[in-house]
Amino acid sequence: MTDLCRTYYVSQKHGNDQNSGRSSAEPYASLFAVNRLKLQPGDRVLLENNSVFAGQFLQITDSGTKDLPIVIGAYEDSTEAEQHPSEEEHHRTQAEQHPPVIAANGQGIWYQDYGCELDSPVHTRNGYVSSAVLLYDAEYVTLQDLELTNSGQDIIGERYSAPDKMNRTGVAVVARDKGVRSGIKLRNLVIHDVNGNVYDKHMNNGGIYMTALKPNALCAEAARFRDVTVEGCYVDQVSRWGIAVGYTYAHAAFAGAELSEEAFLKYGHENITIRDNYVKRSGGDAITVMYALRPVVEHNCSDSAAQEINDRIYQEPQKRGGKVAAAIWPWKCKDALFRFNEAADTRLNQDGMAYDADSGDGTLYEYNFSRQNEGGCVMFCLEEAIHSRFCNNVSFDDLSGTISPAQNPDALLSHNRYYVRKGIPFVRKNMDGGTYTQKADEIILLEEEER
Repeated sequence: MTDLCRTYYVSQKHGNDQNSGRSSAEPYASLFAVNRLKLQPGDRVLLENNSVFAGQFLQITDSGTKDLPIVIGAYEDSTEAEQHPSEEEHHRTQAEQHPPVIAANGQGIWYQDYGCELDSPVHTRNGYVSSAVLLYDAEYVTLQDLELTNSGQDIIGERYSAPDKMNRTGVAVVARDKGVRSGIKLRNLVIHDVNGNVYDKHMNNGGIYMTALKPNALCAEAARFRDVTVEGCYVDQVSRWGIAVGYTYAHAAFAGAELSEEAFLKYGHENITIRDNYVKRSGGDAITVMYALRPVVEHNCSDSAAQEINDRIYQEPQKRGGKVAAAIWPWKCKDALFRFNEAADTRLNQDGMAYDADSGDGTLYEYNFSRQNEGGCVMFCLEEAIHSRFCNNVSFDDLSGTISPAQNPDALLSHNRYYVRKGIPFVRKNMDGGTYTQKADEIILLEEEER
């Protein structure tokens, strides 16, 4: 940091928007004051612990630099600390510090438009989105140590499964008119109760969603992301996606099975890392990385994904398809690495498995664990998923069928261990037809008392 970098403080409990905002003694009261700021590289925006910003949101369009990122985070509730001067009481006070909450409640509305048809005409390409935090064409921004919600329960007349329901996110990150957007870091966020639109797969819907939209005619560079990290986040009860990085308007550059590195360096995303996140009870898919070159997805947990992909909730898709979801998987990536992840209790749908090598080139799953996923352990999805490898993984009591070759041309399964209950086929019914090779795999029949 330099002497020119500023720190702004915001306290719902003790602030006033007429204050300077430049010290914890004179904090702003609302996020509206922050949205009016012109943030500079190295600036910090700190929200006071135990504050609740109801019906408010952050919309950040400014950028930091690699050495001087903009940081949005939290600071200690000073009144609690002052009331407990002793060391023992101070430690107790620290435990009582709750992260600041941004409860958007359907506010923070912006318009999303990919500017072109998507890879399937059934997918929605534009519409209004409500986001607790929106980073729009920003880069080198770190968002950390906050709690985010975006419930629609207070919206009069809005039915949960309505086809025209508002799209909602906890965090939306958008690239459009400034070329490559680098240095986005989302850390230690608690995101829950985001009631988005379960049918709109590629609108900004769910806990964290990143998208690249078609630039205006004056922009020479393709919109895309580089050096993105999503880590240490807890995401619970969100619709539709848990964490998604990042669908792009430039999907046509990735047609076919063989994917060139040059396409990614011009239109795709680079150096994407998703790690140490826990996604629980997502409406659809838990964690997906899209259109990325050599992304790393590691040490994540998906718990009870695809909660809403069923006939009870998914009732009015109209012309939309998309009644499918899996836990942790890539879409149109090259050399994606998935390691040390866990996926359990994914709900049955047309997919419903823990892992899915989908329409990518060179996907590697290694040292992952799956348990009781109702759609099985892993799918190798159709003809455009090539050079997929599934090695040194453990599947325990996955249901419906352990693997789904699904017309795949060349999947390799090597040195995996599958614990399978009696009556569960190794290949899931109606998901066969592909070609796969097994090397040193081990299938162990589970006794009833072991489940």
